Amino acid sequence: MPAPKIDSFTVTDNIFSIEGKGLKLETAADVQPFVEAISGMRTLEEIKLSGNTFGVEAGRAIAEVLKDAKHIKVCTVANFSDIFTGRLREEIPLVLKALGGALKDKEHLIELNLSDNAFGPAGAEPMVDFLTHTRSLQILRLNNNGLGVGGGTMIAKALLANAEKARADNRVSSLRTIICGRNRLEDGSSEALANAFAAHGTLVEVCMPQNGIRPDGIRHLTRGLFKNPNLRVLDLQDNTFTERGCLALAEALPSWSHLRRLNVGECLLSNKGGVAIADALILGKNRALEDVNLSYNEIESDAIARLAKAIAANLPNLVTLQLNGNRLRADHNAIMSVVAALEQYGHQDALDELDDMEDESEEEEEEEEEEEEEEEGKKEKGDRVVESADMEANSEPVSKANKEEEKEEKELSQKLSDTHI
Repeated sequence: MPAPKIDSFTVTDNIFSIEGKGLKLETAADVQPFVEAISGMRTLEEIKLSGNTFGVEAGRAIAEVLKDAKHIKVCTVANFSDIFTGRLREEIPLVLKALGGALKDKEHLIELNLSDNAFGPAGAEPMVDFLTHTRSLQILRLNNNGLGVGGGTMIAKALLANAEKARADNRVSSLRTIICGRNRLEDGSSEALANAFAAHGTLVEVCMPQNGIRPDGIRHLTRGLFKNPNLRVLDLQDNTFTERGCLALAEALPSWSHLRRLNVGECLLSNKGGVAIADALILGKNRALEDVNLSYNEIESDAIARLAKAIAANLPNLVTLQLNGNRLRADHNAIMSVVAALEQYGHQDALDELDDMEDESEEEEEEEEEEEEEEEGKKEKGDRVVESADMEANSEPVSKANKEEEKEEKELSQKLSDTHI
């Protein structure tokens, strides 16, 4: 394909961008105008390549100019999201390795965005060297990469090695934010990630929604995040907590006095889990909370009533609260208590629209019916056992009597034979 036109890119305010141009870049010649433009910049603070697709030669050419240009030491943001659409699986690691090598020694690089690149576990290995050695990275965005358990574990071990290097150099880790949603991390990578989180201890934002993480994995993650007292944002939406995961979260919550946003919507908290979280908030250690999402979690009125108590006593800054999709009516007294608690701080509009609530009474009726059916089933089974036992008990004498009759008949027959009758 022909090389891109010179107007395919923009250079403004020390930012180089070809964002969203939809260019298919194969060779070094295809990106030569970009290479020249970058080389000619006196200062480069941000580079945006997202929304285009890079082949191996094109990617390596960009990496080379980033590595060699001395002025790029001040580059703070590298946005490489969505740059591999339509690429072969074996191409992507080669480009990632080149880009990672170019950025490894950039002393001012703050943010790296590799989201929306479906490179899977194979894309994790080329990033290990960069993630292990970077000394300045604060924000890592790896959203929707399909890392899986293997890729997630590899990234976690690299981050752990980075934290250990910082400690060995007597430095405070620079890492502050990890965005790693929609990656199928599951429980298998959670322990390694927890170890990395704990080792850094500097995280302020962790977003890991839609990862198929279950209660054991949640317990690992909260254990690791417990060691990060400055945590401000925690987003674990659409994973699976149940009561066990909630108990782990409830134990960690008091350690995050700076927490502003908590998103555990669609996490199957359960009512008992909701009670555990509400009780943790009642302790008053999370007064900075501004945004809480507890929607679609099978929470019932007793948990909501305890949440109302927590809000009234200890959540004066709560301006957004999502409770839709739980198991109580929108006009339930517990909801009214929540509204009243929010109103006392002037936050009467904080509660979301409750247009998809389940009726708690209907749920209770269903549970009662299930219990009744179960009891009836047990009774019928018991009746059958008793009936069977009775039949066996009754059958034994009959069988014994028959045997006695047969014996008597044989003896009589023998006597008759002996007397020739």
